[in-house]
Amino acid sequence: MPELLRPHPDRRHRPQGPAPPRRQRRPGARLPGAPRRRTRLRDARRGGPRPHRARAQGERGHPPRLRGASHPPLPRRPQRGAVLRRVGAPGRRGGDPVTITNGAAPALRSHDELRALAEAGAAELGEASPEAVVAWVAANFRVDAVAVACSMADAALPHLVAQQLPGVDVLFLETGYHFTETLVTRDEVARALEVRVVDVLPEQTVAEQDAEFGAELFARDPGLCCARRKVAPLQKALTGYEVWFTGVRREEAPTRANTPLIAWDERNGLVKVNPVAAWSFDDLLGYVAAHAVPVNLLMSNGYPSIGCAPCTQPVAEGDDPRAGRWAGIAKTECGLHL
Repeated sequence: MPELLRPHPDRRHRPQGPAPPRRQRRPGARLPGAPRRRTRLRDARRGGPRPHRARAQGERGHPPRLRGASHPPLPRRPQRGAVLRRVGAPGRRGGDPVTITNGAAPALRSHDELRALAEAGAAELGEASPEAVVAWVAANFRVDAVAVACSMADAALPHLVAQQLPGVDVLFLETGYHFTETLVTRDEVARALEVRVVDVLPEQTVAEQDAEFGAELFARDPGLCCARRKVAPLQKALTGYEVWFTGVRREEAPTRANTPLIAWDERNGLVKVNPVAAWSFDDLLGYVAAHAVPVNLLMSNGYPSIGCAPCTQPVAEGDDPRAGRWAGIAKTECGLHL
């Protein structure tokens, strides 16, 4: 029936006659057309490469790294907008615990070295500008040894520091009692600035604290509540740094009137830097407007100082900016800066 056969458009007919004998494959020979795999089988106990193992269905392999033979690898930029959580050991929000630094962190300098450095910096800078203070820190400390404490009332301090120390860690005390506006500001800081936001969490959740001490500890013993949810977690978090920035300003309260630009923090064991200590509230608002940095919406609704929601109230115009903190209670500081 040759007339019923039509050739394939891309192939020729087989020749007429009996089919030629098929060649036998050698054991272990590769299939025709399969890519050659350069795999040397060695005894794994002698340190040689292991033989290729077929991956199970759904298992992912690691893509090869492409690197030119004559070009060094490009330096990695600091990760922008990363938001991490820390509970004892730090962890990434929504994922498994991870370490903040890549690889082994260099050893920190001794307290004596850091104390001497703080004294020298204070004598050198005097009443320098905030930018000059940050420049001094950038010249004397690695970025991974620097932390910025931020209440997320505004992002002026993280923005100021990140101009000269991009990728710096910004510590946010996630007490479990924050306003929604404060959490929104935290997320916006992580998105908009070249910083790494770190949520510093207390040892207990609010529910666990309520179970041990009773509900609303902040109303019955605000000092103990602040100590457990702010002071102790921050002190633990600061052990991995040599210097920390704060946004303390002298005009905020009488307890802050003598705040130096640079000092040795004896309680936490590192250098403490207050670059905006001389700023007024108007100076702060001017910086925020000039640089279009994120700002908490509560700032424009009568909250010049923002803490935990149960302990913060709006302030009347002309009153002490911190008058809304622990209103009606003989308490003016949470304990972080005492």
